[in-house]
Amino acid sequence: MTAQVKDFARVFILGCGNIGNRVAQCWQQNRLPVTGLVRSQASAERLRQQGIEPLLLDLDQSPLDNSVTMQARLALQQALVYYFAPPPKTGEQDTRMLHFLQLPDLIQKPAQIIYLSTSGVYGDQGGRLIDEDTPPQPVALRAKRRYFAEQAVRRWGERQRVAVITLRTGGIYAPDRLPLKRIRDQVPMIHEHLAPTTNRIHADDLAQACMAAAKKGRAGRIYNISDGTQSNMTEYFNTIADYFGLPRPPTLDWSEAEKQLSPGMLSYLRESRQLDNRRMLEELGVQLQYPNLQRGLASCRPDTNHQKPSSA
Repeated sequence: MTAQVKDFARVFILGCGNIGNRVAQCWQQNRLPVTGLVRSQASAERLRQQGIEPLLLDLDQSPLDNSVTMQARLALQQALVYYFAPPPKTGEQDTRMLHFLQLPDLIQKPAQIIYLSTSGVYGDQGGRLIDEDTPPQPVALRAKRRYFAEQAVRRWGERQRVAVITLRTGGIYAPDRLPLKRIRDQVPMIHEHLAPTTNRIHADDLAQACMAAAKKGRAGRIYNISDGTQSNMTEYFNTIADYFGLPRPPTLDWSEAEKQLSPGMLSYLRESRQLDNRRMLEELGVQLQYPNLQRGLASCRPDTNHQKPSSA
């Protein structure tokens, strides 16, 4: 399968958080019905208030153990599926993805699936520029779970002849996704000359890429999602601190960092890579609203009127 299927009648989103809500708004502007999968009645009510039809299902349990309703059948029928749900927090497999892939086999296959993965699947690349043909070598367990999910949904799509697109994104930032508390708390960072090369994307530009993938992406294709600017993690924290008039975080050398920073932060600091985003720009035609951090931070001030991502 080399060309993407464009014929879908509805949108089905697994994981209606920050990005899922932005993408839902875009498709609502295109007058397509949107269903969101949630686990609780409280989340279902939140989606209803946003004009999104909720579907209650717990992906930590197999659909074989749940009553699959007619609503679920209709939600998937000829649907564009966005899989934004995070994997479990432990292990090397994404059992939630495996449970989701049981659902179409029970009821109705979707038209296509867009899976939001992470650039972490590339592992440590020593800061070099990498494209989508770079072989994955995930090291952190969170990245191994994402790569497991990538492979599982790709193989399922090939067997079922359902188009699957994978988006590998760098760090996501938005007005409500900035490390301001960490900066105010003066949690230390590694010295800038020791910090790894990192990648990021504004949430509005990520939502735009998710839309473009559905309209222009090719089945089986992988797309790196990043603003393409070269930076490092400590520079990112310092730039945010400067922009909001906060003291920069104190810095540590590696020996100090290994004693004071969390295992999660250390795992990020041990990986360095720069994403080549040309395929996103050229094939998907994404025109970045925020091509650098300074432009993006201007949208993150409390007094800034937030613009909805483009639905084009």
